[in-house]
This record gives sequence, C-alpha cells and structure tokens, in this order.
Amino acid sequence: MKQALKLTTTVLSSFAVMIVLFAGCATTEEKKPDPSEANIKAYSHVWDEIMNKGKLDMFNDSNFTKDVVMHASPADIVGIDSSRAYYGNFLTGFSNIKFTIKDIFGQGDKLVKYWNFKGTHTGVFFGIPATGKPVSIDGTTLVRMSNGKIAEERDFFDNLDFMTQLGLMPPAGQ
Repeated sequence: MKQALKLTTTVLSSFAVMIVLFAGCATTEEKKPDPSEANIKAYSHVWDEIMNKGKLDMFNDSNFTKDVVMHASPADIVGIDSSRAYYGNFLTGFSNIKFTIKDIFGQGDKLVKYWNFKGTHTGVFFGIPATGKPVSIDGTTLVRMSNGKIAEERDFFDNLDFMTQLGLMPPAGQ
C-alpha cells in the first residue's frame, strides 16, 4: 500500500514537472499594446489647444495626416490647410469658447468622442453675421487615427438646435 502510494506520488509529481516544462517551452504570441490610450491623450490635447486656446497652428503634420478628412456637408474637408480654415470659422465666429470632451473611448486606431461646444456668436461664422446669442451644443465625433495622428473625423450634432440657438430658425412648434 505504501509502495503504491509512493509510486502514485512519484508519477503525479513527474507528470506535474513535465507539464510545467512543456508550458515553459511553448511559444506565446506577444500582444501588441493597444494604442487607444496614447491616441486618446494626443487627440484630446490637440482639440483642447485648438478650440479652448485658439491655436490653429496645431493643424500641422505632427498632429494630422497630410490627407486628413473631416466629413462635412455639403462636401468633405480634405487636408491640413482646409481643416485649419474650416475650424478657423468657429474661432472667429464665437467668443468665450469652452470646448469640453465629456467622454472619449477607443479601440486601436478608432475613437469615439462625446463633446460640448459653448460660445457666444460675436463674429462672422461661415458667412452668418454675429447674432450675439450664446450656444451650447452637444455632439459626438467618430475618429480614425493613423500612427498617432488624426486621419479622419465625422461629427454628429443637432444642427437644427444649433441654428435655433443662433436665432436663425424658430423654436420647434412655432
């Protein structure tokens, strides 16, 4: 009985050692780190500098791909210079700008940003003369990054609400 127990213990111990040895020899795939955290940090910094500090010079090839696409209606904005000019309309059209990223998350090179834009319409905005009205608009942006640079964006927000706040459209139901 003792001999059988000793033999069983020896066999089980040998088996356990073999499993450990084989497991140690097995090749494991190295996981690449998910770039989303670095992308979120870089992306958030760029838009804070542009919108809250008025730094249009952040539109450069360190932060944006040369062929960056900002999907818009009626036509997409393509390239760094065109993007700078497009967003320059917000900075000249509004004062007291407060741009807040309320939430942002991502996976790999894709990000989703939930934001709020506040400001007072005190200048010409895409040809619209100043109304002096304050606005507060929530929106969502789908983002694609490429090698740590902003490559593509698609904004979604309630444009009717935006125009109503500017006094350019009547409130709903009127």
